[in-house]
Amino acid sequence: MKYEELDDIDRRLLNILQQNSNLTVKELASRINLSVSPTFERQKRLEREGFIKGYHAILDEKKTGNGITVLCNMRLKHHSQLLMDDFMDAVQGIDEITECYNTSGEFDFILKIQTRDMDSYQEFMRKKLGNIESVGYFHSIFVMKEVKNTHGVPVIIQEKSEDSE
Repeated sequence: MKYEELDDIDRRLLNILQQNSNLTVKELASRINLSVSPTFERQKRLEREGFIKGYHAILDEKKTGNGITVLCNMRLKHHSQLLMDDFMDAVQGIDEITECYNTSGEFDFILKIQTRDMDSYQEFMRKKLGNIESVGYFHSIFVMKEVKNTHGVPVIIQEKSEDSE
């Protein structure tokens, strides 16, 4: 199923679940004006079709001891499929790297890294990122303040125009 095939009820359901995935099916049904059974079936279909990848708790970085967020621009030593695959495999096993994007432009990857403090970041760079054979160059940007982080994906609900009625 494609995104374009979703109706407004599916889209509202996705938006509501992004805001609060702890709602019961009864609460969801009430919010989208359907009965419980069709709401449950829609949610399960959206999960099966891959629109909903999973349900996660969003933790507070500072309260879990991660006081520093770093965005790290990284370039490979040279471009080859083997080096790229090796790097992407290595990243999967490093807990401090919470996000990794293969990018175009000057850098090959952008990493989001969470650590306790500057000392732990330096240790991370020396012992983990610095030991990945394919890494050629990296540039660290320290986040001073998070301004927006919704953890969500825009889901547009089609507004009915007066012409379509």
